[in-house]
Amino acid sequence: MSAAAARDLPAIDHLLSLPEAGALVERGGRALAVEALRSVVGEVRAHLRAGDENGGVPADEVLIARAARQLDDWLAPSLRRVINATGVIVHTNLGRAPLSDAALRAVQAAAGGYSTLEFDLEAGKRGSRDAHAEDLLRRVTGAEAALVVNNNAAAVLLALSVVAGPSADHPSGRGVVISRGQLIEIGGGFRIPEVMAQGGARLVEVGTTNRTRLADYETAIAADTAAILRAHRSNFAIVGFTAEPTLAELAGLTHQHGLPLLDDLGSGALLDTSAFGLAPEPTVQASLSAGADLVMFSGDKLLGGPQAGILAGRAALIDRLRRHPFARAVRADKLCLAALSATLSHYLKGEALEAVPVWQMISRPLAEIEKKARRWAKKLAAAGLNSRVIEGRSAVGGGSLPGETLPTMLLAIRVTSADNALARLRACDPPIIARIEDNKIVLDPRTVLPRDEADLLSNLPSALTNESVV
Repeated sequence: MSAAAARDLPAIDHLLSLPEAGALVERGGRALAVEALRSVVGEVRAHLRAGDENGGVPADEVLIARAARQLDDWLAPSLRRVINATGVIVHTNLGRAPLSDAALRAVQAAAGGYSTLEFDLEAGKRGSRDAHAEDLLRRVTGAEAALVVNNNAAAVLLALSVVAGPSADHPSGRGVVISRGQLIEIGGGFRIPEVMAQGGARLVEVGTTNRTRLADYETAIAADTAAILRAHRSNFAIVGFTAEPTLAELAGLTHQHGLPLLDDLGSGALLDTSAFGLAPEPTVQASLSAGADLVMFSGDKLLGGPQAGILAGRAALIDRLRRHPFARAVRADKLCLAALSATLSHYLKGEALEAVPVWQMISRPLAEIEKKARRWAKKLAAAGLNSRVIEGRSAVGGGSLPGETLPTMLLAIRVTSADNALARLRACDPPIIARIEDNKIVLDPRTVLPRDEADLLSNLPSALTNESVV
């Protein structure tokens, strides 16, 4: 870098004194504006030193504009709203279940001021945060008691720590019996054997991958057995030559030996999925009725609420969980409890199909989806974008109902490069997430929320007109 070029680099104080820099300070504050300007000037200095800044030192206005873009990059949230046009209802990568309007209002009310999170209004003293959702959970599921933690992995870990973890009598933990066909792994590398070990339980495997009998469980029960665990295979299926005892049979066996039966359901279904042409997903209510002492499930899958882990079952067992030190480490916050309570109220009032977005999508009639797709195609044609409506399938997703799909109607747009087209859709504001079929971009109306429809239709023509093939 020449001495002349070095002298031509403006001082940061000089750039800050210019009128154009006022917007920088207003947008990010003085300290961040200074950092952005220093970053830009440093980049120019590095380019000059390398001899690749052909135009010399950029004008002051250009440097400030670059700093503005840098500031925008720093301040732009990485957690953004997107439009889900993939047809995957509970899309793990896109935040799983969208909340109902009532749940959103409840979150806003709890977040915007103070609340009765741990305050008993009637007694005028400290209360329990567990009370907010527990009564609703008892009424909806039929459980004696319930406890909410921050996700289902934490729920399983807490249950195993309390039931089978190390104690004075069993410093190495106690045995938990589970079928080899249920040693599952879900998203993020969460593996049942590893979480059992983390909880201090000793894994006792019985049966084979595809066939486990009640006698296998009974043979495995020993003096230090703490419980039997049933883990629902929510994200895959074993078909063909299979056998396993019913939950009621397992409950009879565990209770005969004075042991608790733990049931990790995962998906948290409270409604009968078979009513919508899907395979029956085990419900929390059915599990408790069959005799499970403790059922663990998610709040943000088929339940359709916020991320949460819910433990429902025998009051004596829930009380033990509540008193365990780990329960505080994984407890739910006020926003989760507010959203969960509002979501559970929909079930209690019998309005889940109308109010909970996940169930709105699952129960949406095919004729209604087709009508919407054709209306979209007509509006896009008026904007110069050719598309057509084709048959397709939607997925429930979220590690629920593996292999099960729902008939849908897709909006298909043939493009020259599907990958490029997807990238252009992701660059929209808000980003549009679609999928590829036969080198066509396809969008599924089933998973596009009503409030997202206008943004979808206004962004598609500008994003894809140059990509489409007439």
